[in-house]
Amino acid sequence: MPLIKTRSEKLDLRLTPSAKLTLQIAASAARRSVSEFVLESALARAEESLPDRQWFGLNAAQWKAFQKALDAEPTPAPRLAKLLREPSVFERGGLK
Repeated sequence: MPLIKTRSEKLDLRLTPSAKLTLQIAASAARRSVSEFVLESALARAEESLPDRQWFGLNAAQWKAFQKALDAEPTPAPRLAKLLREPSVFERGGLK
């Protein structure tokens, strides 16, 4: 069962009447409260903005399996190799 976290922090925001109306309309369309809509949107944007700061944790066995996968020889991809050997549609002058 997921751990439920209580929201205890508050963030105040000043905005124009038209920005507030836009958020209210968008929240209504998403069937969310304005607070939920703004929070979900802001968190999604934050995650997009911080890809290099994301991390994941592995236990010892998972780390070993991860390293093994990274060290493994690549799986042969004959169709990809053939595709890369042939001239592209742009080099051929169009589709055949």
